[in-house]
Formats: sequence, C-alpha cells, structure tokens
Amino acid sequence: MQIGVVFPTQEIGDDPVAIRDFAQAAEEIGYRHLLAYDHVLGAEHRDRDPMLQGPYTQEHQFHEPFVLFGYLAGLTTTLELVVGVLVLPQRQTALVAKQAAEVDLLSNERLRLGVGTGWNWVEYDALNEDFDSRGRRLTEQVELLRRLWAEPVVDFESDHHRVARAGLAPMPRRRIPVWFGGGSDISLRRAARLGDGFVFGHAGMRARRSIERLEVLLDEQGRAGDEFGFEAMVDFVAGPEKLAEEADAWSAAGGTHLSIRVMDASAEFMGIGTYGYTGLDSRIAALQTFWDITH
Repeated sequence: MQIGVVFPTQEIGDDPVAIRDFAQAAEEIGYRHLLAYDHVLGAEHRDRDPMLQGPYTQEHQFHEPFVLFGYLAGLTTTLELVVGVLVLPQRQTALVAKQAAEVDLLSNERLRLGVGTGWNWVEYDALNEDFDSRGRRLTEQVELLRRLWAEPVVDFESDHHRVARAGLAPMPRRRIPVWFGGGSDISLRRAARLGDGFVFGHAGMRARRSIERLEVLLDEQGRAGDEFGFEAMVDFVAGPEKLAEEADAWSAAGGTHLSIRVMDASAEFMGIGTYGYTGLDSRIAALQTFWDITH
C-alpha cells in the first residue's frame, strides 16, 4: 500500500518556504505522494437558497493545485503530486488539459489528477459555469481530456464542448491517470466506467464497503480490479493505536493508497476532535510518527 500525505492547505499559510519545507520533509521521510484539495472560491453560507451543504467557507484557505504543483515540481523529485479532487466541471476543459499536461511534463510524470463535481453552487456561478449539469459535463470532460493528451489534433463535439481541429503542444508523454471522488453511487458508477481509481475522504467502514461496490461495478464493466486504485485518508489526531488499526483495515479491504492528514480543520469536520498543531515542526513530527506506525 502506498503511503502519502494530505497537503494541509487550510492551515499551512502562504509562506513559500514553509510550503517547500513541508513537501521536502514528506519526501525525505519516505512518503510516496502529496495530495492537495481544490476550491477556487469560498463563500459565506448564511442566507443561501438553496443552502450550501459543504464544510468550507470564505475563511478557509485553498492553494490552487496546478500552480502549487508547478512550484513543487521543481522542489521535489519523487513525490507523486495528486489533486484530490479537482472540481472539474467548474473549469474549462481544454485549459485543465493544458495545465495538467504542463505539470506532468515539468514534474517528470508525477501528476495524478483526481476529479469530482463539487458542492458549492456559488463557486460555479462565480466561474460562469452551470451547476445543475455538472455530472453530465464531467463525463464529457474526462473523454475530452484524454483525447487532448493523446492526439495532436482533436475534432470533438458534444452537448457541452466543441474543439474544431485543435490540440495541445507540448503534449504529455504518457496517459495521465484520472481518479474520481464523490459520495454517491453515481460517482462510483462513473469511476468504474471511466476512472483509474477513486479517492475517499476517510478510510472508515463506509469507504471499505464502497470498495466492495466498486469491485462489482468494475466487473460489470469487464475491467480488472487490480488495475484500479483506492485511496483514503486518516487523521493524525486519532492516535497511534487507532491509526494502526485503520491502516491495517484499509489494506485488508483492498486499499492501494492511504494518506495522513495533519490538519485540524478536516479532523474537526469529521467529528474526531483537534490535535492542536503548533506550527510546521509539529506537523512534520506527526508525519514522522505516522510513517513509523505504518512501517
């Protein structure tokens, strides 16, 4: 099982030195990948119709994944750079294809692109994209991304996209892996048809049961389960004994990737309390402790 770390985007701040030091420390310890979340805008939740259901507001920080990974591509050598997950339907597909290709080239093929539909309709409106059709457009987007990454000239027309004999240059040197995220059965079905893997927000019983569901769906699609990845996250605040149990349970369920979160905002949202990190050094110490637990 590949062990990674969740980039503490909401709490690491905006010091480029701290961001560099966190990523390099993770790589030096031995972590295989670094996973970053995505939101372009946060929004106030009060007085919204319909209500905003997600956990984040305008007060939560999010570093833009492609720019962040362009920075880290030159500061690391082995870390896989994972977007977990990009809210793809609120972005222009061809531009995402270009950005992803560039990060993959500059990082020497270390990008893994997770995609999903998101929940923040205010963010969609601000980016001039339609919230209600996001699921249907996501399916088209993944098809178009892969064609733009593979074909020098693409002629593509669908309900929501038109590329008239155009292409990327430079193109990526490989097929960039596309994983999916989400919490619905629709997202599992979409991943089984189109994805290279699935990203879960936590490694609990619900996620482990979803692995079983995905294995059934993959079989229905005639796809081999061993070619599909399963990523989940655990929170350091759970403590050594619980973390060891969760890691073992995830591996036994068929999990292929597991990432540690050293971010109180996420742990608090999950309802498991806060750790009280006191700065960068305390987060790096937590990374070392988790690495020792899992190795």
